[in-house]
Amino acid sequence: MQRFQSALHHLKEAGLYRRMRSMGSASAPRVNVDGRSLVMCAANNYLGLVDDDRLREGAIDAIHRYGTGASGARLITGTTDLHLHLEQALAELKQTEAAIVLNTGYMANLAALSTLVGAGDVIFSDELNHASIIDGCRLSKAAVVVYRHNDMDDLRHKLENYATTGQRLIVTDGVFSMDGDVADLPAITDLAQAYDAWVMVDDAHATGVFGEHGGGTADHYGLPADSIHIQVGTLSKALACEGGFIAGSTVLIDYLRNRARPFIFSTALSPPVIGAALRAVEIVSAEPQRRKRLHALAQRLRKGLSEVGLQVIPGEAPIVPIVIGDPERTLEYSRRLEHHGVFATAIRPPTVPPGTSRIRLTLMATHADEDIEQIIDACTKAGKELGVIS
Repeated sequence: MQRFQSALHHLKEAGLYRRMRSMGSASAPRVNVDGRSLVMCAANNYLGLVDDDRLREGAIDAIHRYGTGASGARLITGTTDLHLHLEQALAELKQTEAAIVLNTGYMANLAALSTLVGAGDVIFSDELNHASIIDGCRLSKAAVVVYRHNDMDDLRHKLENYATTGQRLIVTDGVFSMDGDVADLPAITDLAQAYDAWVMVDDAHATGVFGEHGGGTADHYGLPADSIHIQVGTLSKALACEGGFIAGSTVLIDYLRNRARPFIFSTALSPPVIGAALRAVEIVSAEPQRRKRLHALAQRLRKGLSEVGLQVIPGEAPIVPIVIGDPERTLEYSRRLEHHGVFATAIRPPTVPPGTSRIRLTLMATHADEDIEQIIDACTKAGKELGVIS
Protein backbone atom coordinates (compact mmCIF):
# COMPACT_ATOMS: atom_id res chain seq x y z
CA MET A 1 0.00 0.00 0.00
CA GLN A 2 2.94 2.33 0.64
CA ARG A 3 3.84 2.04 -3.02
CA PHE A 4 0.37 3.15 -4.08
CA GLN A 5 0.27 6.02 -1.59
CA SER A 6 3.62 7.26 -2.87
CA ALA A 7 2.41 7.09 -6.48
CA LEU A 8 -0.77 8.99 -5.64
CA HIS A 9 1.23 11.66 -3.82
CA HIS A 10 3.43 12.07 -6.90
CA LEU A 11 0.36 12.44 -9.14
CA LYS A 12 -1.07 15.14 -6.86
CA GLU A 13 2.20 17.08 -6.83
CA ALA A 14 2.47 16.91 -10.63
CA GLY A 15 -1.11 18.10 -11.16
CA LEU A 16 -2.07 14.72 -12.66
CA TYR A 17 -4.32 13.37 -9.91
CA ARG A 18 -7.87 12.56 -11.05
CA ARG A 19 -11.10 12.71 -9.12
CA MET A 20 -14.63 11.88 -10.17
CA ARG A 21 -17.41 14.44 -10.30
CA SER A 22 -20.97 13.36 -9.61
CA MET A 23 -23.60 14.46 -12.11
CA GLY A 24 -27.08 15.08 -10.72
CA SER A 25 -28.80 15.09 -14.10
CA ALA A 26 -28.40 13.87 -17.68
CA SER A 27 -25.42 15.16 -19.68
CA ALA A 28 -27.65 17.65 -21.47
CA PRO A 29 -26.62 21.24 -22.40
CA ARG A 30 -27.34 22.20 -18.78
CA VAL A 31 -26.22 19.80 -16.08
CA ASN A 32 -26.53 19.72 -12.31
CA VAL A 33 -23.13 19.43 -10.59
CA ASP A 34 -22.97 19.70 -6.81
CA GLY A 35 -26.30 21.52 -6.77
CA ARG A 36 -25.31 24.06 -9.44
CA SER A 37 -26.67 24.35 -12.97
CA LEU A 38 -23.74 24.59 -15.41
CA VAL A 39 -23.38 24.65 -19.18
CA MET A 40 -22.09 21.17 -20.03
CA CYS A 41 -19.02 21.28 -22.26
CA ALA A 42 -17.34 17.97 -21.45
CA ALA A 43 -19.81 15.31 -22.65
CA ASN A 44 -19.68 13.30 -25.89
CA ASN A 45 -23.45 13.64 -26.34
CA TYR A 46 -22.89 15.23 -29.75
CA LEU A 47 -26.41 14.99 -31.15
CA GLY A 48 -28.09 15.79 -27.83
CA LEU A 49 -29.91 12.43 -27.71
CA VAL A 50 -29.01 11.29 -24.21
CA ASP A 51 -32.28 12.63 -22.77
CA ASP A 52 -34.39 12.27 -25.94
CA ASP A 53 -37.82 10.80 -25.18
CA ARG A 54 -37.65 8.49 -28.21
CA LEU A 55 -34.56 6.76 -26.81
CA ARG A 56 -36.25 6.49 -23.41
CA GLU A 57 -39.27 4.88 -25.07
CA GLY A 58 -37.02 2.46 -26.97
CA ALA A 59 -35.41 1.37 -23.70
CA ILE A 60 -38.75 1.05 -21.89
CA ASP A 61 -40.33 -0.95 -24.71
CA ALA A 62 -37.35 -3.34 -24.66
CA ILE A 63 -37.66 -3.80 -20.88
CA HIS A 64 -41.33 -4.67 -21.20
CA ARG A 65 -40.63 -7.28 -23.87
CA TYR A 66 -37.23 -8.73 -22.88
CA GLY A 67 -36.59 -7.69 -19.27
CA THR A 68 -33.63 -5.80 -17.85
CA GLY A 69 -30.69 -8.05 -18.71
CA ALA A 70 -29.43 -10.36 -21.46
CA SER A 71 -28.66 -13.19 -18.98
CA GLY A 72 -25.99 -14.71 -21.17
CA ALA A 73 -23.29 -14.28 -23.79
CA ARG A 74 -24.31 -13.58 -27.36
CA LEU A 75 -23.54 -17.11 -28.57
CA ILE A 76 -25.59 -18.70 -25.77
CA THR A 77 -28.77 -16.87 -24.70
CA GLY A 78 -27.82 -13.21 -25.07
CA THR A 79 -28.95 -12.49 -28.63
CA THR A 80 -32.44 -11.05 -29.02
CA ASP A 81 -33.99 -10.04 -32.31
CA LEU A 82 -33.30 -6.45 -31.20
CA HIS A 83 -29.55 -7.16 -31.23
CA LEU A 84 -29.84 -8.45 -34.79
CA HIS A 85 -31.94 -5.45 -35.88
CA LEU A 86 -29.35 -3.07 -34.42
CA GLU A 87 -26.47 -4.83 -36.18
CA GLN A 88 -28.34 -4.61 -39.47
CA ALA A 89 -29.08 -0.91 -38.90
CA LEU A 90 -25.41 -0.21 -38.08
CA ALA A 91 -24.27 -2.03 -41.23
CA GLU A 92 -26.66 0.10 -43.28
CA LEU A 93 -25.41 3.28 -41.58
CA LYS A 94 -21.81 2.29 -42.37
CA GLN A 95 -22.78 1.01 -45.86
CA THR A 96 -21.14 -2.36 -45.14
CA GLU A 97 -22.39 -5.91 -45.52
CA ALA A 98 -22.56 -6.68 -41.80
CA ALA A 99 -21.81 -5.48 -38.27
CA ILE A 100 -21.28 -6.97 -34.82
CA VAL A 101 -22.10 -5.27 -31.50
CA LEU A 102 -19.80 -5.57 -28.46
CA ASN A 103 -20.08 -4.23 -24.93
CA THR A 104 -17.83 -1.15 -25.32
CA GLY A 105 -15.94 0.71 -28.02
CA TYR A 106 -12.76 -0.20 -26.14
CA MET A 107 -13.63 -3.89 -26.44
CA ALA A 108 -14.43 -3.45 -30.14
CA ASN A 109 -10.90 -2.20 -30.84
CA LEU A 110 -9.39 -4.97 -28.70
CA ALA A 111 -11.51 -7.57 -30.51
CA ALA A 112 -10.65 -6.35 -34.00
CA LEU A 113 -6.92 -6.00 -33.47
CA SER A 114 -6.32 -9.09 -31.34
CA THR A 115 -8.37 -11.32 -33.68
CA LEU A 116 -7.65 -10.10 -37.20
CA VAL A 117 -3.85 -9.67 -37.07
CA GLY A 118 -1.13 -11.49 -35.19
CA ALA A 119 2.47 -12.66 -35.11
CA GLY A 120 4.12 -12.13 -38.51
CA ASP A 121 1.81 -9.23 -39.40
CA VAL A 122 2.56 -5.52 -39.02
CA ILE A 123 0.32 -2.66 -37.85
CA PHE A 124 0.97 0.95 -38.89
CA SER A 125 -0.61 3.11 -36.18
CA ASP A 126 -1.04 6.89 -35.93
CA GLU A 127 0.86 8.25 -32.91
CA LEU A 128 -2.29 9.92 -31.52
CA ASN A 129 -4.56 6.88 -31.76
CA HIS A 130 -6.83 6.11 -28.81
CA ALA A 131 -5.56 4.03 -25.89
CA SER A 132 -7.86 1.15 -26.88
CA ILE A 133 -6.10 0.93 -30.26
CA ILE A 134 -2.69 0.98 -28.56
CA ASP A 135 -3.76 -1.82 -26.20
CA GLY A 136 -5.29 -3.80 -29.06
CA CYS A 137 -2.01 -3.53 -30.97
CA ARG A 138 -0.14 -4.90 -27.96
CA LEU A 139 -2.55 -7.81 -27.58
CA SER A 140 -2.36 -8.69 -31.27
CA LYS A 141 1.32 -9.79 -31.07
CA ALA A 142 1.85 -8.16 -34.47
CA ALA A 143 4.78 -5.82 -35.03
CA VAL A 144 3.73 -2.19 -34.48
CA VAL A 145 5.12 0.75 -36.45
CA VAL A 146 3.99 4.18 -35.23
CA TYR A 147 3.80 6.98 -37.81
CA ARG A 148 3.69 10.71 -37.11
CA HIS A 149 0.22 12.11 -36.58
CA ASN A 150 -1.69 12.41 -39.86
CA ASP A 151 1.66 12.59 -41.70
CA MET A 152 1.14 10.75 -44.97
CA ASP A 153 4.77 11.17 -46.08
CA ASP A 154 5.93 9.45 -42.89
CA LEU A 155 3.35 6.69 -43.35
CA ARG A 156 4.47 6.14 -46.94
CA HIS A 157 8.11 6.01 -45.87
CA LYS A 158 7.37 3.41 -43.22
CA LEU A 159 5.24 1.31 -45.55
CA GLU A 160 8.11 1.34 -48.07
CA ASN A 161 10.79 0.45 -45.56
CA TYR A 162 9.16 -2.14 -43.30
CA ALA A 163 9.34 -5.50 -45.03
CA THR A 164 6.90 -8.25 -44.04
CA THR A 165 5.54 -11.43 -45.52
CA GLY A 166 2.40 -11.11 -43.39
CA GLN A 167 -0.62 -8.83 -43.49
CA ARG A 168 -0.18 -5.04 -43.29
CA LEU A 169 -2.82 -3.04 -41.43
CA ILE A 170 -3.05 0.75 -41.23
CA VAL A 171 -5.11 1.80 -38.19
CA THR A 172 -6.27 5.31 -37.37
CA ASP A 173 -8.86 7.23 -35.43
CA GLY A 174 -11.38 8.82 -37.78
CA VAL A 175 -11.69 11.89 -35.56
CA PHE A 176 -8.92 12.32 -33.00
CA SER A 177 -10.61 12.73 -29.64
CA MET A 178 -8.17 15.14 -27.99
CA ASP A 179 -7.30 17.35 -31.00
CA GLY A 180 -10.58 17.30 -32.92
CA ASP A 181 -8.94 16.88 -36.34
CA VAL A 182 -9.93 14.32 -38.97
CA ALA A 183 -7.75 11.56 -40.43
CA ASP A 184 -6.67 11.98 -44.06
CA LEU A 185 -8.60 8.89 -45.03
CA PRO A 186 -8.43 9.37 -48.83
CA ALA A 187 -4.62 9.44 -48.68
CA ILE A 188 -4.57 6.48 -46.29
CA THR A 189 -6.74 4.35 -48.58
CA ASP A 190 -4.56 5.28 -51.58
CA LEU A 191 -1.45 4.21 -49.67
CA ALA A 192 -3.15 1.02 -48.54
CA GLN A 193 -3.93 0.11 -52.12
CA ALA A 194 -0.40 0.92 -53.26
CA TYR A 195 1.23 -1.12 -50.50
CA ASP A 196 -1.28 -3.97 -50.21
CA ALA A 197 -2.55 -3.09 -46.74
CA TRP A 198 -5.85 -3.23 -44.94
CA VAL A 199 -7.37 -0.10 -43.39
CA MET A 200 -9.04 0.07 -39.98
CA VAL A 201 -10.78 3.23 -38.78
CA ASP A 202 -12.03 3.90 -35.26
CA ASP A 203 -15.01 6.18 -35.85
CA ALA A 204 -15.99 6.61 -32.20
CA HIS A 205 -16.18 10.41 -32.52
CA ALA A 206 -17.33 10.46 -36.16
CA THR A 207 -20.29 8.07 -36.25
CA GLY A 208 -23.48 10.13 -36.36
CA VAL A 209 -21.43 13.34 -36.53
CA PHE A 210 -19.71 13.28 -39.94
CA GLY A 211 -20.96 12.46 -43.40
CA GLU A 212 -24.06 13.19 -45.42
CA HIS A 213 -25.80 10.20 -43.83
CA GLY A 214 -24.00 10.33 -40.47
CA GLY A 215 -21.94 7.27 -41.39
CA GLY A 216 -18.64 8.73 -40.17
CA THR A 217 -15.28 9.45 -41.77
CA ALA A 218 -15.68 7.38 -44.94
CA ASP A 219 -19.10 8.95 -45.49
CA HIS A 220 -17.58 12.41 -44.87
CA TYR A 221 -15.05 11.91 -47.68
CA GLY A 222 -17.44 10.04 -49.98
CA LEU A 223 -15.22 6.95 -49.98
CA PRO A 224 -16.63 3.55 -50.94
CA ALA A 225 -17.21 1.45 -47.84
CA ASP A 226 -15.17 -1.46 -49.21
CA SER A 227 -12.04 0.74 -49.23
CA ILE A 228 -12.19 0.62 -45.41
CA HIS A 229 -11.84 -3.02 -44.40
CA ILE A 230 -12.62 -2.59 -40.68
CA GLN A 231 -14.85 0.16 -39.30
CA VAL A 232 -15.09 0.43 -35.52
CA GLY A 233 -17.57 2.63 -33.68
CA THR A 234 -19.26 3.21 -30.37
CA LEU A 235 -22.85 3.56 -29.22
CA SER A 236 -21.82 5.77 -26.29
CA LYS A 237 -21.19 9.12 -27.98
CA ALA A 238 -23.46 10.54 -30.70
CA LEU A 239 -25.74 7.50 -30.28
CA ALA A 240 -26.12 8.32 -26.57
CA CYS A 241 -26.17 4.73 -25.23
CA GLU A 242 -23.35 2.30 -24.48
CA GLY A 243 -21.52 -0.40 -26.38
CA GLY A 244 -19.29 -0.68 -29.42
CA PHE A 245 -19.43 -2.26 -32.85
CA ILE A 246 -17.36 -3.41 -35.81
CA ALA A 247 -18.65 -3.13 -39.37
CA GLY A 248 -17.23 -4.79 -42.47
CA SER A 249 -17.72 -7.64 -44.90
CA THR A 250 -19.92 -10.63 -44.08
CA VAL A 251 -16.86 -12.93 -43.92
CA LEU A 252 -15.00 -10.56 -41.59
CA ILE A 253 -17.91 -10.22 -39.17
CA ASP A 254 -18.64 -13.95 -39.20
CA TYR A 255 -14.98 -14.62 -38.36
CA LEU A 256 -15.11 -12.17 -35.46
CA ARG A 257 -18.32 -13.76 -34.21
CA ASN A 258 -16.52 -17.09 -34.01
CA ARG A 259 -13.06 -15.99 -32.87
CA ALA A 260 -13.13 -12.64 -31.03
CA ARG A 261 -12.68 -13.34 -27.31
CA PRO A 262 -14.16 -10.02 -26.06
CA PHE A 263 -17.35 -10.91 -27.95
CA ILE A 264 -17.52 -14.61 -27.14
CA PHE A 265 -16.79 -14.39 -23.41
CA SER A 266 -18.90 -11.38 -22.40
CA THR A 267 -22.53 -11.25 -21.34
CA ALA A 268 -24.47 -9.40 -24.03
CA LEU A 269 -25.56 -5.78 -23.70
CA SER A 270 -28.93 -5.49 -21.99
CA PRO A 271 -32.10 -5.20 -24.12
CA PRO A 272 -32.96 -1.64 -22.97
CA VAL A 273 -29.55 -0.42 -24.15
CA ILE A 274 -30.08 -2.09 -27.52
CA GLY A 275 -33.62 -0.72 -27.81
CA ALA A 276 -32.45 2.83 -27.16
CA ALA A 277 -29.47 2.51 -29.53
CA LEU A 278 -31.74 1.31 -32.33
CA ARG A 279 -33.86 4.45 -31.96
CA ALA A 280 -30.70 6.58 -32.02
CA VAL A 281 -29.52 5.07 -35.32
CA GLU A 282 -32.94 5.79 -36.81
CA ILE A 283 -32.69 9.44 -35.71
CA VAL A 284 -29.18 9.81 -37.18
CA SER A 285 -30.53 8.83 -40.59
CA ALA A 286 -33.77 10.81 -40.35
CA GLU A 287 -32.51 14.10 -38.87
CA PRO A 288 -29.44 15.42 -40.71
CA GLN A 289 -30.25 18.90 -39.39
CA ARG A 290 -28.78 17.85 -36.04
CA ARG A 291 -25.36 17.40 -37.65
CA LYS A 292 -25.64 20.70 -39.50
CA ARG A 293 -26.54 22.53 -36.29
CA LEU A 294 -23.69 20.84 -34.40
CA HIS A 295 -21.04 21.83 -36.94
CA ALA A 296 -22.34 25.39 -37.16
CA LEU A 297 -22.04 25.74 -33.38
CA ALA A 298 -18.50 24.29 -33.40
CA GLN A 299 -17.40 26.72 -36.10
CA ARG A 300 -18.89 29.63 -34.17
CA LEU A 301 -17.18 28.57 -30.93
CA ARG A 302 -13.78 28.10 -32.59
CA LYS A 303 -14.01 31.53 -34.21
CA GLY A 304 -15.08 33.23 -30.96
CA LEU A 305 -12.31 31.68 -28.88
CA SER A 306 -9.62 32.38 -31.46
CA GLU A 307 -10.70 36.02 -31.75
CA VAL A 308 -10.10 36.63 -28.03
CA GLY A 309 -6.57 35.23 -28.29
CA LEU A 310 -6.90 31.68 -26.97
CA GLN A 311 -4.75 28.92 -28.48
CA VAL A 312 -7.35 26.71 -30.16
CA ILE A 313 -6.26 23.60 -32.09
CA PRO A 314 -7.70 23.80 -35.65
CA GLY A 315 -10.19 21.10 -36.59
CA GLU A 316 -13.57 20.25 -38.04
CA ALA A 317 -15.10 18.27 -35.19
CA PRO A 318 -17.33 19.51 -32.34
CA ILE A 319 -14.24 18.99 -30.15
CA VAL A 320 -12.60 22.35 -29.46
CA PRO A 321 -9.35 22.10 -27.43
CA ILE A 322 -7.77 25.15 -25.79
CA VAL A 323 -4.09 24.42 -25.13
CA ILE A 324 -2.85 25.78 -21.78
CA GLY A 325 0.34 23.69 -21.40
CA ASP A 326 1.00 23.27 -17.67
CA PRO A 327 -1.22 20.68 -15.88
CA GLU A 328 -1.75 22.74 -12.70
CA ARG A 329 -2.58 25.85 -14.68
CA THR A 330 -5.02 23.84 -16.79
CA LEU A 331 -6.73 22.55 -13.65
CA GLU A 332 -7.06 26.10 -12.37
CA TYR A 333 -8.51 27.19 -15.71
CA SER A 334 -11.12 24.43 -15.40
CA ARG A 335 -12.00 25.56 -11.87
CA ARG A 336 -12.41 29.15 -13.02
CA LEU A 337 -14.63 28.07 -15.91
CA GLU A 338 -16.86 26.31 -13.40
CA HIS A 339 -16.94 29.47 -11.30
CA HIS A 340 -18.20 31.27 -14.41
CA GLY A 341 -20.90 28.65 -15.02
CA VAL A 342 -19.26 26.25 -17.52
CA PHE A 343 -18.32 22.61 -16.87
CA ALA A 344 -15.23 21.62 -18.87
CA THR A 345 -12.55 19.26 -17.62
CA ALA A 346 -8.77 19.59 -17.72
CA ILE A 347 -7.08 17.05 -19.99
CA ARG A 348 -3.53 16.22 -18.85
CA PRO A 349 -0.80 13.60 -19.44
CA PRO A 350 -0.83 10.71 -20.09
CA THR A 351 -4.03 11.39 -22.07
CA VAL A 352 -2.14 14.08 -24.03
CA PRO A 353 1.63 14.63 -24.48
CA PRO A 354 3.53 16.55 -21.76
CA GLY A 355 3.39 20.30 -22.25
CA THR A 356 0.04 20.17 -24.09
CA SER A 357 -2.47 20.02 -21.21
CA ARG A 358 -5.71 21.51 -22.38
CA ILE A 359 -9.35 22.29 -21.81
CA ARG A 360 -11.33 20.08 -24.18
CA LEU A 361 -14.68 21.66 -25.02
CA THR A 362 -17.29 19.43 -26.63
CA LEU A 363 -20.60 20.60 -28.05
CA MET A 364 -24.09 19.22 -28.58
CA ALA A 365 -26.58 19.95 -31.34
CA THR A 366 -29.00 20.95 -28.57
CA HIS A 367 -26.81 23.71 -27.13
CA ALA A 368 -28.56 27.07 -27.45
CA ASP A 369 -26.94 30.10 -29.07
CA GLU A 370 -26.87 31.66 -25.59
CA ASP A 371 -24.86 28.69 -24.33
CA ILE A 372 -22.15 29.33 -26.92
CA GLU A 373 -21.94 32.97 -25.91
CA GLN A 374 -21.65 31.98 -22.24
CA ILE A 375 -18.86 29.50 -23.05
CA ILE A 376 -16.90 32.13 -24.97
CA ASP A 377 -17.44 34.68 -22.18
CA ALA A 378 -16.37 32.21 -19.46
CA CYS A 379 -13.26 31.13 -21.40
CA THR A 380 -12.34 34.78 -21.96
CA LYS A 381 -12.73 35.69 -18.29
CA ALA A 382 -10.79 32.66 -17.10
CA GLY A 383 -8.06 33.34 -19.68
CA LYS A 384 -7.62 36.92 -18.54
CA GLU A 385 -7.62 35.97 -14.86
CA LEU A 386 -4.81 33.45 -15.43
CA GLY A 387 -2.87 35.56 -17.91
CA VAL A 388 -3.54 33.10 -20.74
CA ILE A 389 -5.00 36.04 -22.64
CA SER A 390 -2.99 39.27 -22.53
